[in-house]
Order: sequence, then structure tokens, then C-alpha cells
Amino acid sequence: MSLRLYDTGTRSVRTFEPLEEGRVGMYVCGATPQAAPHIGHLRSGVIYDVLLRWLRRSGYTVTFARNVTDVDDKIIAVAADAGVPWFAIAEGNQRVFNQGYDLLGCLPPTIEPRATGHVPEMIVLIRRLIENGHAYAAGGDVYFDVRSWADRYGSLSNQRLENMRSAGDTPNEDAKRDPRDFTLWKGAKPGEPSWETPWGEGRPGWHLECSAMATKYLGPTFDIHGGGVDLIFPHHENEIAQSRAAGDEFARYWLHNGLLTVDGEKMSKSVGNVVLLPDLLGKARPAEIRYYLASAHYRSLMDYTDAALAEAVSAYQRIEGFVTRAAEVAPAGPWSLPAAFVSAMDDDLGVPQALATLHETVREGNSALASGDHAAVSALLGSVRAMADVLGLDPLAPQWNTAGADDLRPVVDALVAVALEQRQAARARKDYAAADAIRDGLINAGIMVEDTAHGPRWELKRD
Repeated sequence: MSLRLYDTGTRSVRTFEPLEEGRVGMYVCGATPQAAPHIGHLRSGVIYDVLLRWLRRSGYTVTFARNVTDVDDKIIAVAADAGVPWFAIAEGNQRVFNQGYDLLGCLPPTIEPRATGHVPEMIVLIRRLIENGHAYAAGGDVYFDVRSWADRYGSLSNQRLENMRSAGDTPNEDAKRDPRDFTLWKGAKPGEPSWETPWGEGRPGWHLECSAMATKYLGPTFDIHGGGVDLIFPHHENEIAQSRAAGDEFARYWLHNGLLTVDGEKMSKSVGNVVLLPDLLGKARPAEIRYYLASAHYRSLMDYTDAALAEAVSAYQRIEGFVTRAAEVAPAGPWSLPAAFVSAMDDDLGVPQALATLHETVREGNSALASGDHAAVSALLGSVRAMADVLGLDPLAPQWNTAGADDLRPVVDALVAVALEQRQAARARKDYAAADAIRDGLINAGIMVEDTAHGPRWELKRD
């Protein structure tokens, strides 16, 4: 079965057929970094990373663009409240976003374009829209004329123009021909960043940015556009309108991931339930957090609870436990993916079903370990690692085996090895009191020791 994806534009699951054989262009709406990322942002990062990995595993060369909206009303407002330059807010928070993506094992995009670096492309797009009769300048702003696109506007979100309210994106509503027209370019205001254009100084509107950047790097027609369901309207609806009105076919498949709530409520600063990555790092390791964020189907609404995270931690540790024990007794066989896993991933990225296959293989592997069937252990280890790698969860992957920038793991390895050698020597001379004392000392230091048929193995204690 070939890859099939749910396309919001047709509201159906469609067989994926790229524009160019063997190549995929994918654009995902990235951050507007007015604040540090919460786990909903990071869930989106993990979801599209899994898609990227699966496309590459399926044999495609992928050009992946994920933008940064580094100038925006919210960023300017936060900067004004903090008394710092707007670009300092955008740059500082974007670094935190990227650190979060990296920590959770997300592969870097091919290109991460920033809105402020693509104003010339935006000016060209506005000019094309004005020349085609779909945009107009008024009151220092430039607006998209939705009535000029009335028979097609609303197709992505399945809405009719007559049922829509004002765009509400400018204080200059009286300058619009229609209150539903949306802003392409915002006229300059005192103290705000601005760029010179044929229509006066100002800055880009939010929707304009993505159309200009996507086509800059992926061409006038490309394969996949992704983002959260909250972006379907108005953001993605407006992207489609301005891009196609200018003459570009734009995206051929529209993917949207579900949102993440906390104990059944939408995350909100006013409620005080915004969950940031540091909040989770005291409860789980990065690989375990990634497992949690990837485990639900990408289109589903996901509700965060501590209990759900704890379940994910236990599930990941079952995979990790088998891989660690199996690697001690047998080399991994060929990395092969079970047919059930491939079928699940090809069926609109069915990660929950893919994980079920992964865990079933882990159970088979544990049985092979118990029976001493090393040939079976080797084959199953190769299969488990192949599946885990697709999901970015291979316990032996380098990113899950470092201690960060300072990387103290080699030092810890060496010190624990010395302690275990001393313990083994004490046991050999039947000085069990000394052996127990060494083991208790390691436990008190947060290091758990397990005696196996192949010698002692250790791991850091987890809360």
C-alpha cells in the first residue's frame, strides 16, 4: 500500500502522489516566537519530524521548509512591555524553540526562512495581486479583496463568505472595501519596524509571509503544507486565496495536526496551565517526552496529564529495556520493518498502530531473550531498532546517549566501571558486605545496578 494522507482541502484521505517522482517539497508553519514554546508547539515539531522521517524512509528526497514569523503584532507588543527591541524577543525565543526541537530529536529543516529576510518577495507578490485585481492600497495599508475571490474563498475551511465576520486585523477598518478583506501590508507606525515599498513604509501582514517564503524555496506548486488545525482559518485560507489569486497553484496536500490541551482545558496564561518543556524534564527524559508527544494520532486532540506522561515513560522504557539487554547478547540483524508497521505508517501516519506493532515485537524479543535464542534476538533487535528509528525513538541513537553540552556521560561511565570492578572483586573473594556497600553507595548516588548472566549493568535512577 502506498502512502495515504488526510487532505484538509478535500476532506478525504488521498493517495500521496508527489509533483516530481522521488522528491517532496514540504512547508510547515513554524513559530511566531513572542514567548518560549509550550508542549503544543513541540508536539507539532515532533509530528512533522515523524512525517519527514517516514517520507525519507519511503525513498523520497525531501526539501523541508519551516518558517519563522519574526515580526508580528504580538512580538512587538511583548517587546514594548519588556522595554527591549522587537528583534531581541524574536531571536531569543526562536533559539529556545530550536533548542526544544533539538532536545526532542527533531531533524533540522532544509531551510528555516524568516519573514524579515523576504520582504522583496512579498513586495513582488503584492504587486502581482494588485495587477490581477485582487488587492488594493488604502490608508497606508494594502488589502486582499475577498469578493474578487468570492467563489473560492472559504474552500479549505468549508465556509461561505456571507457567513464570515470582519477580519479584525487592523484599526483602519473604514479604509477597507469590505470588512472581511485581510491585510497584506501594514502601514508604518511610530516606534515599529518598517520597510520601504511602492505603497509606503510598513511591515508585512502575517498571511502574506508564508505564501512568499513557501514559493521562494519550493516553487509555485509544491506537495505538502502543514500546520495546526487552529491555522486552517484564517491563516491557511488566506494563504490559498492570495497565492492562487496571484497565479500560483500553491500546496497540493494540506495536513493539520490536532491541538494539545491540559487536563481538558486549552492552555492559557490567564488560567496558568501553560506547560513548557522544562516542566516536563523533571518528570521524564527527552526521549520519553518525544514518545509521549508522538504516540497519539497526529490529527487527534491530545490532552496532557501527568498520568498520561507516566504511561508513555513506562512504554518507552519497555522498548529501551529490550534494546539494551538484546544489544548485550547479540548484534542487531538487518533493519527490517514489519509489514504491519509499514501499513500503519502508510495509512495517514498511523503511529498508534505502528507503536502497537513495535511493542508486540519487543514482547517477542523478550521471549527470545528468556529462551536464549540469540538468532531470534538478533533479528528482532534489528526490527525493533528500525521501527524505533522511523519514529525517532531508537534508544541507541546518539542524541539519547549524551548528557548535553557538557556531556559528562563518559566520565560517569568510567567512574561506575571502576566501582563495579571493585564490587566484582569483593564478591569474588566472598566479601559480600563490601560488595553490598559499593552497591548501596551507587544507589545513593542515583545509579541502579542489575546483575545479569552477562555481568552487572547499570542505569541512572529515574523518578
